[in-house]
Amino acid sequence: DFKTILDGTTLKGWDVVGNANWTVADGAVQATTGTGFLVTPASYTDFQITADFWVTDGANSGVFIRCDDPKTITAVNAYEVNIFDTRPDQSYRTGAIVDVAKPLSVVHTGGKWNTIDITARGPRMIVLVNGQKMVDVQDTKHARGPIALQYGAGTVKFKNVRLRTF
Repeated sequence: DFKTILDGTTLKGWDVVGNANWTVADGAVQATTGTGFLVTPASYTDFQITADFWVTDGANSGVFIRCDDPKTITAVNAYEVNIFDTRPDQSYRTGAIVDVAKPLSVVHTGGKWNTIDITARGPRMIVLVNGQKMVDVQDTKHARGPIALQYGAGTVKFKNVRLRTF
């Protein structure tokens, strides 16, 4: 069912938006400076995406889904599933969907490999971090769009990004 869309060996199949210094290193795609996104060229409606990620303690990252404008991605025109343990407003820290759903619990992801699992089916979205349910919410603002991996600060690595559509 799942198709690997980013295996950690190449950026092929992804559009780069912004000036983050995305590179391939040690079996992962990583960035350490700039700001920006890796964006799927295709749009998705109902899907499940899983990804392994590694971040430094102060890193700011996320997985944006159903992006309305793949060239200018924000938490207003997409759903931002946050990866940001040290976010100043802890209401929408790691595992939250920014401005939509607060996380059900606190996870600390810095300095180790973690897995994020996002299911979007109709208006319902479920987010798991390391197998723990963080969000189960319904929202209808964004119905379809590309998926984007964010680099905002710190060191951010992604690998084993897999997708299945429903």
